[in-house]
Amino acid sequence: MVFYIVYAVAIAILIMHFTGFFARRNMEWIVLASPVAIFAVIILDFMNII
Repeated sequence: MVFYIVYAVAIAILIMHFTGFFARRNMEWIVLASPVAIFAVIILDFMNII
């Protein structure tokens, strides 16, 4: 279930990035931090930890 929630958040982050939402608020670091979080969830799901 966490796997699907993380992907939904990632899609929302991409949409906000391409519409300029983060650039207007000086929050582009979220676009760089999201792949780290998604990678961690994928690895933890693969290892059956979550």
